[in-house]
Amino acid sequence: MLALPSGIRHLPAYLDRPEQEALLAEIRAVVAEAPLFVPTMPRTGKPMSVRMTNCGPLGWVTDRERGYRYQYTHPGTGRPWPAMPKRLYALWRAVSDYPHSPEACLVNFYDKGARMGLHQDRDEQDFDAPVVSISLGDACLFRVGGTSRSGKTVSFRLESGDVVVLGGEGRLAYHGVDRIYPDTSDLLKNGGRINLTLRRVNPPG
Repeated sequence: MLALPSGIRHLPAYLDRPEQEALLAEIRAVVAEAPLFVPTMPRTGKPMSVRMTNCGPLGWVTDRERGYRYQYTHPGTGRPWPAMPKRLYALWRAVSDYPHSPEACLVNFYDKGARMGLHQDRDEQDFDAPVVSISLGDACLFRVGGTSRSGKTVSFRLESGDVVVLGGEGRLAYHGVDRIYPDTSDLLKNGGRINLTLRRVNPPG
């Protein structure tokens, strides 16, 4: 069994197929209200290879002008983010070991050529809360390490329905997606992978 860094939990096949299908339908409704957009890197304006949107009270965005941040509205439509599906709040309560609700759900869509470089999720004010990640669709090669970018990393495959929790000592672990394995799931009609990450942004109160 693969030894993961402290604080990192991998819950394989946490969502069965009917639950994946139900969650996907709710995410499709989110995307219909808050369309996917291409985020860009601070300073350089280089586009990322994923498309993204959010649901919940807050949403994570990035652009050349203002960089990484959370805000209350979609950058394209100017409207508030759609409500987070109730089943995501239930999943958070079941796996987070944290008493307060998530405030943001980042929705990333990866096509077959997309990836995500090693990074830390550190734009939040509350690091006591974990980050909970849910995979839907094609499998990916996920890589995670410690709190130093140059530290040792381990890689493992995430399948549709898997959940990963980054908490405790692993809350600020560097992590990323090295590749997508095309045609490994028929959940998404046209292929690709959806990754949902639930985050608590602000300290309680």
